[in-house]
Amino acid sequence: MALLSKKDTNLILDPLADNNPITIQVLGICSALAITAELQASCVMAVSVIFVMGLGNIVISLMRNVIPSKIRIIAQLIVVATLVIVVDQVLKAFAYELSKTLSVFVGLIITNCIIMGRFEAFALGNGVWRSFLDGIGNALGYGVILIIIGFFRELLGSGTLFGFPVLGDPIAKTGLYAFGYENNGFMIIPPAALIVVGVLIWVQRSRNPALIEEA
Repeated sequence: MALLSKKDTNLILDPLADNNPITIQVLGICSALAITAELQASCVMAVSVIFVMGLGNIVISLMRNVIPSKIRIIAQLIVVATLVIVVDQVLKAFAYELSKTLSVFVGLIITNCIIMGRFEAFALGNGVWRSFLDGIGNALGYGVILIIIGFFRELLGSGTLFGFPVLGDPIAKTGLYAFGYENNGFMIIPPAALIVVGVLIWVQRSRNPALIEEA
């Protein structure tokens, strides 16, 4: 007997492709702009959202029958805020320098519209297991895009990945590399993230014309 049914599998796979929260639903753009100048920060943010969203969906699903409808948004905010505090404290304990780099952006996970949207649209109406899969799937879809953006922005903007030079040895901090590549400073500033997201959206829609919206 398969561990996951086809419907369960789609909960994980759909957000990775044809229902991606960033490139299709156009949610979570703020963090994609803010923290993807470095690949390490992108990876940490992705893992943090996976933790918050997976566990948060479980908690909301368990509480769905006892949360009064009038205060459900407040209850959801309390759940996600608690999980974000846990993430923030873990980062400060084990990766303090990185926690300073991410600083306020970890706190902004609380208001990430992807997380609140899945709480409201899915976890409140489904069981624990399917809610967990939905949370993990959407968080993975979000995280993959963040990592792709962070990869290209750090590589082209700084010539490094995870802080290590990969385009040759920089010449005396000039930004010029041994075989002639020069750092593109534009890739480090937030608007560059929009360009990378735009390219990803174009690639995705060129592969699947059904995703193209009619004028």
